[in-house]
Amino acid sequence: MIVDEHEVYTPQEVINALKISDSTFRRLIRNGVLKAAKIGGQYRILGKHVLQLLNPTLPVKVKNVYKKIVNTLD
Repeated sequence: MIVDEHEVYTPQEVINALKISDSTFRRLIRNGVLKAAKIGGQYRILGKHVLQLLNPTLPVKVKNVYKKIVNTLD
């Protein structure tokens, strides 16, 4: 499964993608490790939050690359 940062996923899709149990999924949300919104009594998770869980340094890496590009343009 390819996770798109702009997509919204159901708990079952995230559980299948990460290959974790339902209880682990709920624990990740409860502890604030995975951000989720409850809509109509059901969790929805943005793809970017799943990607941040898999690689928490990704936003930092993107920012560093952006800074390098901006610095070369000056």
